[in-house]
Amino acid sequence: MDPRTSVIEERLKNVKRIIAVSGGKGGVGKSLTSSLMALSLSGMGYKVGLLDLDFSGPSDHLILGIKYTQPQFQPKEDRGITPPEVYGIKFLSLIYYAGENPSPLRGADISNIIKEILCITRWESLDVLIIDMPPGMGEAVLDSIRLFKRIEFLVVTTPSRVSLGTVKKFIKLLEDFKIPLIGVIENMKISDSTKDEFEKDFLGSIKFDMDLEKAIGDPEKLMSTKFSMELRKILEKIF
Repeated sequence: MDPRTSVIEERLKNVKRIIAVSGGKGGVGKSLTSSLMALSLSGMGYKVGLLDLDFSGPSDHLILGIKYTQPQFQPKEDRGITPPEVYGIKFLSLIYYAGENPSPLRGADISNIIKEILCITRWESLDVLIIDMPPGMGEAVLDSIRLFKRIEFLVVTTPSRVSLGTVKKFIKLLEDFKIPLIGVIENMKISDSTKDEFEKDFLGSIKFDMDLEKAIGDPEKLMSTKFSMELRKILEKIF
């Protein structure tokens, strides 16, 4: 047995909820949902952590306007790594370790990186730790299911048939592993809702927001977007 497993459990023992935001494929708005979810919950008075585990391209720092190379945004070393608190959120990302370099990793490398990050990070007391997952059902997702003992999944999809089909397979995977599913959020809604596709698991829709791109990098503007307002209504059903 890998001794790091017990260290990870100790590091996370004071985190009340661990929520992985995932999607069957890329480009569905998973990172936007993770970032704005963290901002919204912090604004509602919750102690929030945000971990960007997207090996294919961490982007939460871009969405939130976190200039990760500047000292005030850097993690501190103190019996491990203490994430910086940014906009009321304890934030950590793979960007701190890989920088702007690509991360062409697979198999054991991905598992070891996730374990090392979880072993050294001191989240301390949190109401919720939000994890921005990589797209799909690869090693990072399977390792997270194994390493985060109390993990729950919030799944994001778009109305496209390709996305819907992949998400259904992802939900089946969670069912097979007996992992709690909080529900499904439909992003970029244009016309008919996909509510009937998911029945009891459907949490709500977020309409396509033409002005969202202009707010990227500015948390204050992000919180006033239609996307943020509709997401907050959905979050009120969960918290």
